[in-house]
Amino acid sequence: MNARPAPEFPTWPQYDDAERTGLIRALEQGQWWRMGGTEVATFEEEFADFHGAPHALAVTNGTHALELALQVMGVGPGTEVIVPAFTFISSSQAAQRIGAVAVPVDIDPDTYNIDVAAAAAAITPRTRAVMPVHMAGLMADMDALGKLSADTGVPVLQDAAHAQGARWQGKRVGELGSVAAFSFQNGKLMTAGEGGALLFPESDLYESAFLRHSCGRPRTDRHYLHQVAGTNMRLNEFSASVLRAQLRRLPAQTELRDRRWALLSRLLGDIEGVVPQGGDVRADQNTHYMAMFRIPGISEADRNALVDRLVDAGLPAFTAFRAVYRTDAFWEIGAPDESVRQIAERCPNSEAVSADCVWLHHRVLLADERNLEITAEIIADAVAAV
Repeated sequence: MNARPAPEFPTWPQYDDAERTGLIRALEQGQWWRMGGTEVATFEEEFADFHGAPHALAVTNGTHALELALQVMGVGPGTEVIVPAFTFISSSQAAQRIGAVAVPVDIDPDTYNIDVAAAAAAITPRTRAVMPVHMAGLMADMDALGKLSADTGVPVLQDAAHAQGARWQGKRVGELGSVAAFSFQNGKLMTAGEGGALLFPESDLYESAFLRHSCGRPRTDRHYLHQVAGTNMRLNEFSASVLRAQLRRLPAQTELRDRRWALLSRLLGDIEGVVPQGGDVRADQNTHYMAMFRIPGISEADRNALVDRLVDAGLPAFTAFRAVYRTDAFWEIGAPDESVRQIAERCPNSEAVSADCVWLHHRVLLADERNLEITAEIIADAVAAV
């Protein structure tokens, strides 16, 4: 690659006096857990309002959010959950860890979101949920998924770990009539290092989730009368205070990422052999959690070597998720009665994207235009050297 200055990107996570003030506020209130303090409850109100949902529940992390949502939706031993084959492993493990079978289905090769026709074909009498993942903040086809749910009676659980603030045809995540799960892990669009949240369209599911996330104990219980089997998924007051500040900063960052992606995707599309992640005009707010692109036809080994070169050149670059069924973890518990080969044969797009896709951390999209031009030049040189 030609010698050039390394690009400069903003650091992540970002914080300022808003987070400091929040942490001191949480510290000085004298109660550091959600049952005695006010930060978690206030964050839940603000997060629900931001997404247009009746109810929000903050939890320890995004994986727990998925597990808890599935449990209150009736998922457990003897049931199945349909997940995209191309996703972070938590999407499938959340179902598997509560005793269900995770059934991977293929994705669209342009958007990397779940193929709704493939999901429909995988539904059986044991299916209790379809879990689309809004990949990199681009919402899945919620019209088709809503129709599938209405036609079959199988509810949708939105894995919105990448999609804080996303919209579908003007509707926010919480206005789409289905449960949605979020992550606040360190790399996410808003973060407290770890954390998660759920949005609920109805009170019954919310109340059931609240009980189960707090060891099955009602809010006002003083006599240890635990009503259901649960566990401790309660978020702490310090994390909630940080997330309140992060949420206020999110809209401006989302707007900037959207503008910068318009430039970077055009620059990437001009590079021979590079295909940036596509879009959907109905998804009218894409949060761009990752800047993703494919190099169709490249081998996985060459893709991995290319990522190494990008990292050496100063880019926060990563290989794409491995198809979930291509991991040992997927087969430990809750795997379908199929072989890797059989699943791969019905998931050709997931096979391809897993091998040829690269992503850049979203802080790249917070940089100025010149640094995005340098980024594209580095990628062009790296691809040409394959």
